[in-house]
Amino acid sequence: MSKAVYINSIGSVSVQKTFDNSEFLDQITPYNDTVASVIDPDYKAYIPPAQARRMAKSIKMSTVSSQTALQEAGIANVDAIIVGTGLGCIGDSEKFVGDIIDNNEQFLTPTRFIQSSHNTVAGQIALGIGCKGYNFTYVHSAVSFESTLIDAKMQLENDEAKNILVGGVDEMVKHHVDSHRLISHIKSEPADSSNLLKSNTKGSVMGEGSHFFVLSNEKQASTYGELVGVECYNTIAREDLTKKIVSFLNENQTSITAVDLIILGNNGDVDFDGYYDDLCSGIFIDTPQAYYKHLSAEFDTASGFAFWLSAKVLKTQTIPDVIKLNQLKASKLQTILIYNQYRGENHSLVLLRKC
Repeated sequence: MSKAVYINSIGSVSVQKTFDNSEFLDQITPYNDTVASVIDPDYKAYIPPAQARRMAKSIKMSTVSSQTALQEAGIANVDAIIVGTGLGCIGDSEKFVGDIIDNNEQFLTPTRFIQSSHNTVAGQIALGIGCKGYNFTYVHSAVSFESTLIDAKMQLENDEAKNILVGGVDEMVKHHVDSHRLISHIKSEPADSSNLLKSNTKGSVMGEGSHFFVLSNEKQASTYGELVGVECYNTIAREDLTKKIVSFLNENQTSITAVDLIILGNNGDVDFDGYYDDLCSGIFIDTPQAYYKHLSAEFDTASGFAFWLSAKVLKTQTIPDVIKLNQLKASKLQTILIYNQYRGENHSLVLLRKC
């Protein structure tokens, strides 16, 4: 029999003040822009300043969120580290290419090249804690984070590991923002975070963030909940979405009525939010509904913020007003479903349960 998979700790650096696990969206930081940067924690408290100066932003964010997760789980090391990222350390990649051009391909320092690969984050975390176990990075666009969950879940269920650190991270850099503006993937006009879904414009607000979790097949005092199921789909036609979700829930012995909260990835893009609208007015019309990208903004591993959010809801048994899409009250908060997609592709479903 497969073992259960527990979420034993969380760590987050995001557009909101989430790096302090003792708080739960107590103070919201609004924005009115087309991009949104993270609220930086005091990196000096986690990383020696001399090291931090040479680190890419994604490495610094991940160092903080991974250390927070490890400390809350009460462990110094893990059996495996699995990271999801859409862009990796794209900032150092951009700087290295710029140096090649500016210096006529001469006198280049190797640091930025070494740190420019996608698996740098996972490697740096492993070096920091002395983990010599399984180390893997998934670069699967908007399902990069979910891919880490699938991998970790299989290993833990089959007793191949006891504690696994999983996470998703992406940083925002100028060249990437500029290129996405050109193809209208970013909104052309600033959007108010408190009114994002009424912007009625194309594109999304681009953001960044890092979210890490310790998953284990052993429950402990710090446990937030259980990871029940994860599924990814490259494409789903809007008319087939309901059928896919019902099938996913059935596979995990859960019904529509058993879902106490659905968390949706609405990002204010008028061309693609229809997927979420269909669910809100369809099979989940009688279910409490929430969304999160007005808080996290949009990036390849933004669903890590939704996973963090779900874990906090399960543990605190509260739904912050700022994330509510409707005013239905849940009699209990036992089962949460997360659904995300980006521009009609890379759909994912994640099911969590209180334990």
